[in-house]
Amino acid sequence: MVAARSALHEGTKPANVFTRADIHGDTVLDCDVVIVGSGAGGTPMAAELAEAGFDVIVLEEGSYYQTRDFTADTSAMVRQLYRDGGATMALGNPPIMFQEGRAVGGSTVINGGMSWRTPDSILEGWRDRDGLDISPASMEPYFERVERRIHVAPMDESAIGMDNQLLKKGADAKGWNIVGNLRNQVHCAGSNRCAFGCPTGAKQSALVSYIPRALHFGARVYADVGVERITRNGKRATGVMGHVKNADGSRGHHIAVRSKLVVAACGAIHTPALLARSGIQSRSGLLGGNLSLHPNVKVVAIFDERVTGWQGAHQAFQVREFAEQGLGCFAAINMPPSVLAMSFPHRGAQLGQLMQHYDHMVLAGLLCEDTTTGRVRTINGRPQAFYQLSPHDAANMLRGLSLLSELLFAAGARRILLPFHNAPELQSPDDARRLLDNPVKPSNWEVVTVHMMGTAKMGADRAGSVTDDTGFVHDVDRLLVADASLFPTPVRVNPMETIMALSTRAAGRVIENRRRYIA
Repeated sequence: MVAARSALHEGTKPANVFTRADIHGDTVLDCDVVIVGSGAGGTPMAAELAEAGFDVIVLEEGSYYQTRDFTADTSAMVRQLYRDGGATMALGNPPIMFQEGRAVGGSTVINGGMSWRTPDSILEGWRDRDGLDISPASMEPYFERVERRIHVAPMDESAIGMDNQLLKKGADAKGWNIVGNLRNQVHCAGSNRCAFGCPTGAKQSALVSYIPRALHFGARVYADVGVERITRNGKRATGVMGHVKNADGSRGHHIAVRSKLVVAACGAIHTPALLARSGIQSRSGLLGGNLSLHPNVKVVAIFDERVTGWQGAHQAFQVREFAEQGLGCFAAINMPPSVLAMSFPHRGAQLGQLMQHYDHMVLAGLLCEDTTTGRVRTINGRPQAFYQLSPHDAANMLRGLSLLSELLFAAGARRILLPFHNAPELQSPDDARRLLDNPVKPSNWEVVTVHMMGTAKMGADRAGSVTDDTGFVHDVDRLLVADASLFPTPVRVNPMETIMALSTRAAGRVIENRRRYIA
């Protein structure tokens, strides 16, 4: 009998990429800079520093895959590319499911590729309220540099699918502001597999943009390595300790990296846990606090016409009409039938009948700019997020769902399914408007997110922040944070470009002060 072969396999690696198969015993490595995490924060840092002549090592807990490894087997992609199979949650009422990438390239491998600069008002708030040396003008060169590196561009019209055309039709009918999405892509083929690894390489994730650049300039990438703690000599960070993660999840050989500068780029959930495991505290008490999530909710609209939402780009448009009112955007996305079916409360024959309409469905969602914060606590060395949706944000999301449903009815929807337990279907715009008549119990909401931010907040005041305005941890020498943990507040838009720009800015400051950090 021939053994079943995994749908996902590791391709031939470039030079300087190492995986569990290359590590045959306990290992000690030396470098100038060790970076923990290979996503939107870690890889710009690696590429910029390597290009400037620094000896850089990047450690990634996930595995290394190439474009050819991304298949149409959704369940395999989720198991391989998502932490905990995409089923991690922030505990609260309701619990909020969140997704993180775990592969070389981090969450950029599984995100939709939306590339938006931080709104000027957000940057101005960070400057005026938090005392950061940041402004729209000062960030301009970093945004420009990132956008060149990842090829930020509007969508090719031929790659815009019917689901997004219907979203635009509804927004135009309502007279609402809708903008074409900017994405890190080169001639997207419209396969709508962004969230499961781009099978064409069109999406310029860190895997195909910053990682190759870092490797070209001599950086080393070690995949399948879990980092346990940051080592220190007094207040000075001196490297990290970790271990190889075996294919079955067990712990393999030990790895120690000795470095002159340590960069934590594990994301807003795992960076505070890494610091906490390492005995690092913040006098502000905010390490792990200030957690923002950009709560997301969705509706499913069923049309008479065939939509084939799986054809076309992921999120070609964003409705920005209500962005200043805390509803960052409305967007049309698509989920494979297996994933979408799991989100419905229907079962058995009822679910089968509903899924017969899959090709007539538009899945649309909204992003809420949250006004409350949660916390990441480290329990037995592992992070656990806690977050309570505020009544204000719940009411705003309900208003957003009413407006989004009106838009979809204006586009021609016949019925709309809501993200509440035991919710009736909407049959008309009047039904959509009547949503506001009855508040929804928090326990009945189905809320998800992919934007976790704020748990190592930047600030000029050590008593009210964890890091300075570059990302260096207060009271620890040579320890830098480079991910969404740094955000003092939510950013209203998809955070990838903000993370990359802040990381590029921090790398520039390290390069300018080479003797300070490498001596």
